[in-house]
Amino acid sequence: MQDTTFGALGVPAPLVAALAKDDKTTAFPIQVDTLPDTLAGRDVLGRGRTGSGKTLAFSIPMAARLGTQLAGGKRRPGRPLGLVLAPTRELATQIDAVLAPLAAAYGMTTTTIYGGINQRRQVEALNAGVDIVVACPGRLEDLMKQGFVRLDAVEVTVLDEADHMADLGFLPVVTRLLAATPEHGQRMLFSATLDNGVDKLVKRFLHNEVLHSIDDEISPVEAMTHHVFMIDGAEAKKDLVEKLASGLGRRILFTRTKHHAKKLAKQLTASGIPSVDLHGNLSQPQRDRNLAAFSDGSARVLVATDVAARGVHVDNVELVVHVDPPIEHKAYLHRSGRTARAGSSGTVATVCLPNQRDDLKKVLRKAAITVTPQNVTASSAVVTELVGETAPYVKPAPKPVQQRGGGTSQGANARRKRAARGSDAAGRGRDQANARSTRDASAADRPRKDRSGRPAAVKQGQQRSGQPRGARGSGQPARQGGSRGVYSTSTSGGGQATGGARTHRRVSTH
Repeated sequence: MQDTTFGALGVPAPLVAALAKDDKTTAFPIQVDTLPDTLAGRDVLGRGRTGSGKTLAFSIPMAARLGTQLAGGKRRPGRPLGLVLAPTRELATQIDAVLAPLAAAYGMTTTTIYGGINQRRQVEALNAGVDIVVACPGRLEDLMKQGFVRLDAVEVTVLDEADHMADLGFLPVVTRLLAATPEHGQRMLFSATLDNGVDKLVKRFLHNEVLHSIDDEISPVEAMTHHVFMIDGAEAKKDLVEKLASGLGRRILFTRTKHHAKKLAKQLTASGIPSVDLHGNLSQPQRDRNLAAFSDGSARVLVATDVAARGVHVDNVELVVHVDPPIEHKAYLHRSGRTARAGSSGTVATVCLPNQRDDLKKVLRKAAITVTPQNVTASSAVVTELVGETAPYVKPAPKPVQQRGGGTSQGANARRKRAARGSDAAGRGRDQANARSTRDASAADRPRKDRSGRPAAVKQGQQRSGQPRGARGSGQPARQGGSRGVYSTSTSGGGQATGGARTHRRVSTH
């Protein structure tokens, strides 16, 4: 089949030039099929696997329509013209990276909106006026409720990976957002499947839509080679996973839990294989840093949970490893779809313990994947051949320098400051206590008087305020000390007790 250029499909010249700057001159099959309809303003339902070129398939017509038909109008704060809804922050970020240069060709602006970060930057972008918003449903609806954004001016709406929206429980929010867009606007919906309520979205919001189905994600991908490696136990599994991660190219390793992803990334890095993790416990800046490290090659291995199965679009991933086999066939296909993207080939390996074999067999059957399990170790020939050339050992970065007493210098400084504050507080407390003691002692020095003005007697056994507890009628010194003097009592009256630096009156007990 002869390659089709974007210009031949009717893509406007400014966008053809912008695509050429990124070395994109030839359209993928899903773009060849959909662009004639989407550029004509038709609603489109696209069914295509991840990596088939869907992002450009909807970004080109959105930029073309808004840029040529609606450009020149006054940009209004909080009222975008284009809207793309995506299920994950990673996917929203990557869609924006593709869409922004196309929008810029017409002088339009884009922004991303998602949770997990402070909303201030997003609100500022909306207030300044933005043409196209790429958003996750939850945060966008939250900003709508706060009055920062309205969708009544949206001319083109895209819903990407609608089936994943359904899996995450976003469909009620998505339905409310789509209902807030104008009825006459153009709408494009892309989804691998039409189950879990996605079909209801199609029936309600798409009008006279055209269906295009390319490389349906529920079918096996021909460009992938699948392996199932059976191992005996946990130690053998650890050795095998480390071997599979040791190759030269990019690898994504999928685990079932966030804790396992974090732990495995640390273990691999400590073994000389630079790795980063990606899971729900990371903040957005941490996710961005780790994805950037994986994209630029400073980390060859990404260890991820299923949160990354849909949201990570990095080219040239040569191997996907299911460290923990997924529990259902969709997850297997979504994870595996990180390799063999954009027409390239890729390999998928599943590590399986004996007690996981039956469940994995069911998953592969539903995914229409035919593969014969192999009993292996880390040194088996099939594993060595799959890994290929082993990457050089990379010494792990040193840990932060510890100061005496533990902790980094920054932490030590903080502790010193806290200690100084505590010392000051303790000093103030001692000063206040000494002042109270002096006042109490002075009060004790002043004998009580009755109504006639004569000194009042203290009943036998009653303790005077300021009088030492141990001195009651004993006739012995209650406490001795250099600066505090000697306290004494007498049963005979008269005289004074003297000592160190303080003088106290003797108190009569009869």
